[in-house]
Amino acid sequence: MLQRAATLSQFILQQEREFPHATGEFTGVLTDIALAAKMINREVTRAGLVDVLGYTGGVNVQGERVQKLDVFAHETITRVLGSTGQLAVLASEEDEDIVPVPEGQPVGKYVVNFDPLDGSSNINANVNIGTIFSVLPRVSRAGGGTLADCLQPGVRQLCAGYVMYGSSTMLVYTTGNGVHGFTFEPSIGEFLLSHSRIRTPRRGRIYSVNEGNYYKWNDGVKRYVDWVKSDDGESGRPYSSRYVGSLVADFHRNLLYGGIFLYPADRRNPNGKLRVLYEAAPLAFVAEQAGGAASDGHRRILEIVPETLHQRTPLFLGSSDDVEACVEFIQGRHPAVSQERRADPEPRPRR
Repeated sequence: MLQRAATLSQFILQQEREFPHATGEFTGVLTDIALAAKMINREVTRAGLVDVLGYTGGVNVQGERVQKLDVFAHETITRVLGSTGQLAVLASEEDEDIVPVPEGQPVGKYVVNFDPLDGSSNINANVNIGTIFSVLPRVSRAGGGTLADCLQPGVRQLCAGYVMYGSSTMLVYTTGNGVHGFTFEPSIGEFLLSHSRIRTPRRGRIYSVNEGNYYKWNDGVKRYVDWVKSDDGESGRPYSSRYVGSLVADFHRNLLYGGIFLYPADRRNPNGKLRVLYEAAPLAFVAEQAGGAASDGHRRILEIVPETLHQRTPLFLGSSDDVEACVEFIQGRHPAVSQERRADPEPRPRR
């Protein structure tokens, strides 16, 4: 068993030895993701000194203004991963269509969906940002990868994780056998094992949501947020409100300390705002492997079968008991909802 301070490469190779028939191709995908993360980290840490801050003047497929670092991260990941021979196809939050392997390059048996730079609206304020990735098996039989290779439910993920760029840079991932975190040591240029087998508390005391949208939410979400803010020492309420506005940063904190991240549907975004492939499914895999949960309010995130590359979803993510309570409020099943109805019965209709 490797101890703390093992490098990411050492750790991956150690896990590979547990599978006698492994070819090393999957190990190569993870190693390439780590390489791309190092290259992005280099630009992030000196962003204020070189011309990578600010907007490009363009708008991406999501209708969001594109940052220069968005473009750099997207191009870095597609360049590093697309030329190794391990992948059949890629899909990026920044690209309207699938990203094929460059012509003339060998086509592999894996698929990577990724958000190159989550939280990019915070870049110019020097707030934590991140990269989210998901690795899936190819389902098409021959030739280049296809759209169907990318449109797979989260339960088929072989690996998922994120890189968080901040005061320290961390890579956190799971292959379905626990969640492990690696901190980047710039003096040697390596990710070192710092958080082995991360487990998130079953219940936390933090809720993370943009309450500026409160009056756009449905009643179930409103009731849940009101409930976590109400005073009840026995259940550990009120919860503390912590919201960075970078999904990776909010999720990472709650993963370690416990709590729930909410991005509900609202009147403006009736299908939610976060993407199934690039944000919800990868982080749901990590959350579940750490003992947490992820739901859209009615079904498990990992069971959603996406129909389009940029399909959106509501997301309730974090400690299992907190997510369960939130879902109960949304579905009107929580005991507090019944108590509220008894205390304030609907007025009888006039005759």
